[in-house]
Amino acid sequence: MDWNHIRGFHATALAGSLSAAARQLGLTQPTLSRQVLALEANLGVDLFERRGRKLVLTQTGMELLDHIRIMGDAADTLALAATGRAQEIGGRVCISATDTFAAYVLPEIVARIRSEAPQITIAIVASNEISDLHRGEADIAVRHVRPDRPGLVGRHICDTAASFFASEDWVARNGLPGKPADLARAGLMGFDDPRFSGFLREIGIPVATEDFRIVSESAVVIWEMVKRGMGVAVMMREVAERTPGVVNLLPDMAPIPVPIWLVTHQELESSPRVRLVQTIMAEELARL
Repeated sequence: MDWNHIRGFHATALAGSLSAAARQLGLTQPTLSRQVLALEANLGVDLFERRGRKLVLTQTGMELLDHIRIMGDAADTLALAATGRAQEIGGRVCISATDTFAAYVLPEIVARIRSEAPQITIAIVASNEISDLHRGEADIAVRHVRPDRPGLVGRHICDTAASFFASEDWVARNGLPGKPADLARAGLMGFDDPRFSGFLREIGIPVATEDFRIVSESAVVIWEMVKRGMGVAVMMREVAERTPGVVNLLPDMAPIPVPIWLVTHQELESSPRVRLVQTIMAEELARL
């Protein structure tokens, strides 16, 4: 595929019209139109529905746009690296994520950011509460839900999954549950929140909030209890894979989907340091 064609589609999709995208790219409208048509012919799919002068992304176009955004960011990162500008970009970027994500997944990503952009200071907000990006509580947020407030720009990076885990010592003492409902009597630990117990009931585990004997606002604390054989908890696959001595109690149970979104405020999208950090995070999270 011709990168110019991909770039033309990306600009047209974001601008919403060929004329606006052509001005942005410094092309004539007929040239840009030919690029988009050539990409459609190359892929064998329709990327836009043409409604008079208006272009509307097809479902296929919307799905491909997520991948092309990552390609565009990678191209920007390449340009920064080639010119050495990544080493020169400085300032502070605040990243918010759940405490488990911040403790067990972010370190490897932050290590790459520090290596490629040593002048950037990374501040990490580890909280299970959603940071208010409008009030500047963070510049970039790793979230597990789609952003729903005006002014926020969200990118769905990937989907991971969570399951129920206990330590090998706990399994030796209690055995493996036969079905999800058995977990209700298995010493579940978790959040002191009716929404959490309500979710467990939805997936076939008949528990109430008062049935939990160990609760915490911190999933990191709960996970440390799991590692010490004190009970059962739900955890993301990536965290469990980094933890020796824990067992997936129900390997045949459908895992709990966990979407990964990168969210920032639209006013920060033009910031070089935020864009650089966001690009690196998107590339690393996509590897999950």
